Amino acid sequence: MTANIQRIGVVGAGAWGTALAANAAQQGRRVVLWAREAAVVAAVNESHRNTMFLPDVALDPGIKAIAELAHVCDADAVMLVAPAQFLRPLCRELAAHWRPGTPALICAKGIEQHSGELMSEVVAAELSGARLAVLSGPTFAAEVAKGLPAAVTLACEEDALGAALVEALGSPHFRPYLSSDVVGAQIGGAVKNVLAIACGIVSGRRLGDNARAALITRGLAEMIRLALAKGASRETLMGLSGLGDLVLTCSSEQSRNMSLGLELGRGARLTDILAERRSVAEGVASAPAVLALAGRLGVEMPIAAAVDAILHHDASVDEAIAGLLSRPFKGEWD
Repeated sequence: MTANIQRIGVVGAGAWGTALAANAAQQGRRVVLWAREAAVVAAVNESHRNTMFLPDVALDPGIKAIAELAHVCDADAVMLVAPAQFLRPLCRELAAHWRPGTPALICAKGIEQHSGELMSEVVAAELSGARLAVLSGPTFAAEVAKGLPAAVTLACEEDALGAALVEALGSPHFRPYLSSDVVGAQIGGAVKNVLAIACGIVSGRRLGDNARAALITRGLAEMIRLALAKGASRETLMGLSGLGDLVLTCSSEQSRNMSLGLELGRGARLTDILAERRSVAEGVASAPAVLALAGRLGVEMPIAAAVDAILHHDASVDEAIAGLLSRPFKGEWD
């Protein structure tokens, strides 16, 4: 039996973690938000704003920010919202304080670089006894924090737990749709960030809306191939955590990944772009991890490979584009 979820811990006080904390508080939950930065803890508790990552949103005064990771585990459920490449060490710190049976709702999008593991695989390895669920979908943090309408996938293999999490977090303006496909929800969230960088490059190079639409569609085909090889359902990738998130992230400069690609397409260097940013563009780290996983599963992903070549192997943007455009013609679903 899954207990009523009233107390929620949030690990990670970037823009998305703060937005999810704000949403949970709006639903009447008691929220504790862990931040690594002392300035964020002070700002949330004193001025009720995350001045570092989400400065334009007033937060519920009931949200308590903390710097002690152990205290976030004193909750009915914990949302894991740290960047994907930092999730494993954080889970190792949490493990000493984790109460067996506590739900872990994974909200990080990515694939771990050195292992090629999904976030659910990372959490299962480091937090034994955690009951796993995944939250993913087309969301910009500021809009969720302000209460603007959004819909997401909440994937969980336990029906009762999934329903309890929907009850705790859902509202008319934040609508979770249940799925049992934990793998598919994660593949969509990880791959779409890589494809968003590609769409930004296309826009930065002024290749036109036709090219962007083609890239989104062919990118979706790559995403589906990888998901099926990993054991996911095609239908999941056609839903909110796949196509929905892909369309949003590839269509707006609010996306950190698309805006990074836009600057690359305009001729900026990756090191210079990253040096000017405080927030994480997950697609930069996910690109090689996605390709490594695809290689192990025997899946061809030419768009993801082109992005990785630009980001990490000194390929020029024009060379990468020319390589994609000169590929042999074939059937659409071959």
